[in-house]
Amino acid sequence: MFALPEINLKGKVSDEEWQLRVDLAACYRLAHYYGWDDTIYTHISARLPGKDEYLVNAFGLTFDEITASNLVKVNLQGEILDDSPFEINPAGFTIHSAIHEVRHDAQCVIHLHTNETIVVSSLEGGLKPISQHAMFPLSNIAYHGYEGLAVNAEEKARLQADLGNAHTLMLPNHGALTLGPSIGEAFMRWADLQRACEIQVMALSTSQPLIAIDQQILNTVKEQQNKVHTGSTGGQKSWPAMRRLAYRIDPSFTE
Repeated sequence: MFALPEINLKGKVSDEEWQLRVDLAACYRLAHYYGWDDTIYTHISARLPGKDEYLVNAFGLTFDEITASNLVKVNLQGEILDDSPFEINPAGFTIHSAIHEVRHDAQCVIHLHTNETIVVSSLEGGLKPISQHAMFPLSNIAYHGYEGLAVNAEEKARLQADLGNAHTLMLPNHGALTLGPSIGEAFMRWADLQRACEIQVMALSTSQPLIAIDQQILNTVKEQQNKVHTGSTGGQKSWPAMRRLAYRIDPSFTE
């Protein structure tokens, strides 16, 4: 009665797609481990290299149920391309298809509704430069105002315009999202954003004056972060460690 359909795509898709599926499933499991999920209602996608197709979670599964095989492959029109018994979240399609349509540099899009990102995105002025963790998202951040549940296709153009070339998008009253040229880099950008928002909420709760980081220092961070969270010293270094953590927690995501 409660068992999920048995799906095993290993050996039935290309090696490249299978590795992408494993990495994306690990990202879901880690989001669950860190408490970043919202029952079944948020989503992380990964674009298939060179294609207008992406992988996303099956609507109705919790993040700790996601496996490499039960991820759903869809195109930018929302058509399911594999023989999946699952559907996809309509709001997830609006958001992820909008971004993958215009941001070919972004292989991965992480969209979550954590308490802290909802709070900070909903404050006047949004994310503040009061922690080192905030420096990374603040170097390339944008905001998109709340328009209700993201099921209106007309919102896509406004979301695309507001996002521009940013890698972090705050969604007031809603949450946030991060983009990356790999799953690992999108994950690390979310980890920084989440920690920055947690710190800001904690700092504001003290009701004490806060020491902001000088704008001149903030201006240098965009160059500095290229040595920390991108390339061989960023996602390529941190992501294998994160994937090993996911495997230690529960290796079933690789199925």
